[in-house]
Amino acid sequence: QVQLVESGGDSVQAGGSLKLSCVASGETFTNCEMAWYRQPPGKAREFASRIDYSGATLYSNSVNDRFTISQDRDKNTVYLQMNSLQNDDTAVYYCSALFTVTSTMQCRDTLKRYWGQGTQVTVSS
Repeated sequence: QVQLVESGGDSVQAGGSLKLSCVASGETFTNCEMAWYRQPPGKAREFASRIDYSGATLYSNSVNDRFTISQDRDKNTVYLQMNSLQNDDTAVYYCSALFTVTSTMQCRDTLKRYWGQGTQVTVSS
């Protein structure tokens, strides 16, 4: 099993910045992808950004150009730098990761997705 622990959530004013962190621990064999999802109040969870083992990144249209995802693979940590925060960014932010289930498997093999408990980001104007 892999445990994901997020940190960095806070309450900020619109236009401000926050940096979220997520650390993976446990059976961290091969880290194939780490991602951030978010769940606004009363809405479904939605994709925000991901970064894969090669460093390739993807962003949702709603956060593109404002958020930056990065990782430290040696530390199994993913970050989300959030700038120009807006009221609509208010949500619980969840870290998610795809790991191989054995040390000999590769990212093209069957992977397992893990989720963190979430960290609250509140943006007020």
